[in-house]
Amino acid sequence: MGTNSLVTGLKVFLPVMFSVMLATLIYTIITDGLPLPDRSDVFTPWFTTTILDFYINIVPIAVWIVYKESTWFGSILWTVLLIVFGSLTTCVYLFMQLMKLTPQEASEDPMYHLLLRDSFKDGVGFRDKKSLVVPARFVFGALGCVMLGALVYTCLTVGSPFHMDLLYPWMVVLLISFYINVAVLSVWVVYKESSWIIGILWVALLLSLGSFGTSVVIVVQLFRLSPLDPLYLVLVKNNNRKQRTK
Repeated sequence: MGTNSLVTGLKVFLPVMFSVMLATLIYTIITDGLPLPDRSDVFTPWFTTTILDFYINIVPIAVWIVYKESTWFGSILWTVLLIVFGSLTTCVYLFMQLMKLTPQEASEDPMYHLLLRDSFKDGVGFRDKKSLVVPARFVFGALGCVMLGALVYTCLTVGSPFHMDLLYPWMVVLLISFYINVAVLSVWVVYKESSWIIGILWVALLLSLGSFGTSVVIVVQLFRLSPLDPLYLVLVKNNNRKQRTK
């Protein structure tokens, strides 16, 4: 019942968030114009830092999409759409993947079946001498350091971001898109943890520190894997891996 509730909840949540994001985007374009690079009223230092935050945060989503797609054309197409349309693409892609779940998959373990490619489900737990776990630790660790450096630099040179005058129309659009992706990542974070308390603490880190928090969570999850484990094992729970290999 709980797993069915999760699928149903996501099927409601994603279209609602898509509608909110699309309506906000259209309204802002009509009332405030396009966010062209020469607009100094839009491209403030904190807006630029938030853009960096946004794109680092979609890296794990893009990697998952590339992994899920069976063709390079599909991988490239969806990645480009994600870069251009942000959380709108996230909502559409996730909703499509949810619709592919069979009733049995939705009732048994929807997150497991949603996250993994069909061709890998029977081989979960197999080791790989060419594993990308160690390179992924360095990549996400580096992304986290870049974001932390950008946050510290902007705070020191411009000051705190907690000012009402920073909530101008295009910043609001960017923040809505950003936090829709954070909400999606939070579902995965809570699913991964065996304790609700730890899961909620991780989500709080994502909400407060953005892509730096996301990078920390992913690096911690990667260090729970062996260097010889396939990279895709980071997607699923530890007990999932043990059960499928028995």
